[in-house]
Amino acid sequence: MTTSQTPPEPGAADPAPATATPVDRDHPLGRVPAHARKGVASLAVVIAGFGFFTPTMATGGQVAGAFPFSTFVVLALVSALVLACYIATLGLAAARTGLTTVLLARLALGRIGGKWASMLLGGTQVGWYGITVGVLATLLGGAFGLSVTWPLVLVGGIAMAVTAYTGFRGIELLSWLSVPLMTALCLWIAVSAVDEAGGWDAVLAYEGTGAMSAGAALTMMIGTFVSGGSQIGNWTRFAPGSTLAFAMTAATMLLVQFGLLAFGGLGAIGYGEPDFANVLLGLGSTGLAVLLIIANLWTTNDNTAYAFGVAGAELFGKPDKRPFIVGGVAVGIVMALTGIDEAITSFLTLLGVFVPPLGGVLIGTFLFSWKRRDPGTAVDDVPLVVWPGVLAYLGGTLVALGGSLLDVGIPAVQGIVVALALAAVLTTVATARRSTPG
Repeated sequence: MTTSQTPPEPGAADPAPATATPVDRDHPLGRVPAHARKGVASLAVVIAGFGFFTPTMATGGQVAGAFPFSTFVVLALVSALVLACYIATLGLAAARTGLTTVLLARLALGRIGGKWASMLLGGTQVGWYGITVGVLATLLGGAFGLSVTWPLVLVGGIAMAVTAYTGFRGIELLSWLSVPLMTALCLWIAVSAVDEAGGWDAVLAYEGTGAMSAGAALTMMIGTFVSGGSQIGNWTRFAPGSTLAFAMTAATMLLVQFGLLAFGGLGAIGYGEPDFANVLLGLGSTGLAVLLIIANLWTTNDNTAYAFGVAGAELFGKPDKRPFIVGGVAVGIVMALTGIDEAITSFLTLLGVFVPPLGGVLIGTFLFSWKRRDPGTAVDDVPLVVWPGVLAYLGGTLVALGGSLLDVGIPAVQGIVVALALAAVLTTVATARRSTPG
C-alpha cells in the first residue's frame, strides 16, 4: 500500500471535484468523493429498505411457534444484535474508505482474490434476483388468481431494475415511498394479530411447541440475512462520516431486523401465518397485499441489481455499473422463468457458507490493518494476491462449510469469526515481517 498516514474523516482530503462528469455518478470503481456523500436521512431510509426482507418474517414465524413468546423475543433480539454489529462494522469500513464491498475485497484479497469476490457476490446476487422475481410472480399470480405468471416475471424483472439502473437516487426515492408504507402495514397487521390471538395476555402466555433448540433458532434468524447484509458497504460508502455510518447502520439494522422477526412471530401466533402479505390476502385485502408484496420485494431486488452491477464493474474494470445491471437482470429473468425460486432454501445455505467469511476477512483486515490508515486511495495499487486475506477467507469458508455439512453450530457466524481471527493474526504477522530489517 502507498498510504500510511492517519486520515481525517473519509473524503475530507479528497481533491476538489473534477469539472468532467463521471461516467457513473455512483463511482463503482473508486471512492465516493466528499461532494457526493449523502445525508443521514437519505442513507437511513435506503438501509432500512435494504433490510426489509420477506424471509426474515417467515423465519420469525417459524421460530416463534417453537418457544414461549418471552423466550422468542430474547432470541430475536440476540439475533438482531449480532446482525447489527456485523453489518455496521462492515459499513464502517466502507464509509472510512468510500469503497464498495467488492473494492474492499480487492484491497483485502488482492486483484485476483478481488475478482473471485466480484464473481461470488455478483453471481450469487444475479441468482437471488431471479429467485425474487420468481417469488414476485408467484405471489401476484396467486393474489389475482392467474394460472400464467411468466408475463409477471418479465414485467417485474424489468421494472425492479429501473431504480438500480438510476443508482442511489432511484433507490432512495423508492425507499422513501416503500419503507413508510411497509412499516405502517406491518404495524397495523401486528396489532390485528395480537387481537386475533386474544390480546397481549394471550400472546405472553403462548408456550410454543418446543420443537426447536435455541441454537437452531439463532442459526435460522442470523443466517437468513447475514449474507445479504455483507453488501452493506455499497450504501455506507456514501456516509459523510465513519462513526456516523456505524451508529446509523447499527441502529437501523437492529430496529428493522428485530421488527421483522417480531412481526413474523406475532403473525404466526395470531393468524398461523408469518407472511403479512398472505395475512392480508386471507382477510380479503388484495390491494393492500399487492402493495406490500411489490414494495417489499422491489426494495430487496433493486439493492440486489445494484450489487451485481458494481461487482460487474469491478470484475471487468469498467467505470459504469449500468451495462452489468442490464445483463444481470436479463440472466435473472431467464433463471426465474426456469423456476429457480423453488431453490430458495438451498440458495440461502450456499450463501451462508461462501459469503459471510468474506465479511469476516474485511472486518479483521480493517480492524488490524486499515483502522489507522486509509487504503481507499490505493485501490489501483494492489498486489495480485494478498495472502493473509486469501488464507483467512479459505479458513473461514472451510469452517462454515464443515458446520453446514455436519449441522454443527451457526455456520455463517463460525465462518465470520474464524476468518476475522485469521485475518487479524496473519495480517499482524505479515506487517511485522515487512517491518523487520533484513
